[in-house]
Amino acid sequence: MTSTVLEFNSEIAGLFGKEVMERSGQNLYACYQCKRCASGCPAGEDAEYVTPDRLIRNIIMGDREKALNNLLVWKCVSCYTCGTRCPNNIHSSRITETLKKMSKESHLKPLRPKVFFFHDTFIKNSLRWGRVNELEFMGLFEIMNTLNVLKKRVVKPIIDEIINQAKFGLSMVKKKRLHPGFQASKGRHEIRRLYKKENKKWK
Repeated sequence: MTSTVLEFNSEIAGLFGKEVMERSGQNLYACYQCKRCASGCPAGEDAEYVTPDRLIRNIIMGDREKALNNLLVWKCVSCYTCGTRCPNNIHSSRITETLKKMSKESHLKPLRPKVFFFHDTFIKNSLRWGRVNELEFMGLFEIMNTLNVLKKRVVKPIIDEIINQAKFGLSMVKKKRLHPGFQASKGRHEIRRLYKKENKKWK
């Protein structure tokens, strides 16, 4: 049985780790792999047993490809269980959010297209209005997802999605959990400027 030799380049690892830390606001070097985050992560099993501690290890080791092409990045539900359990207060959900952005900037094919479309539409809708307007947000998300499925030249998944979402939307209307109106935040222009300013730092 042979083992893979891990090549470590301190300069590359340092640059990648520094960028992720600055963009996420998390001190990854404070992680000592205690795995408390792993024991409570609800997405770990669904992400092929890649847990927050493993993801942080990939970043620290400078394995950019493995970190960006990681199922946990797209499966993380931002429940913040990892952060509440971490003795050093490291919130892995902020790290996965950062890696989503970096993956999009690198034009990598998302491992979970629906999550990618949901994330992309959410950000755009939030920046446009300063908050999320549910009908526009869900409508644009479904359009993007439908166009992607059409590329595969299959129709049944689209029909199933429309039926399921229609039922779900109707149940939300009955429970008054779906708001049809459009609302805008007074500070949306400032939010947009801050977002663009932050993005310019990494281009």
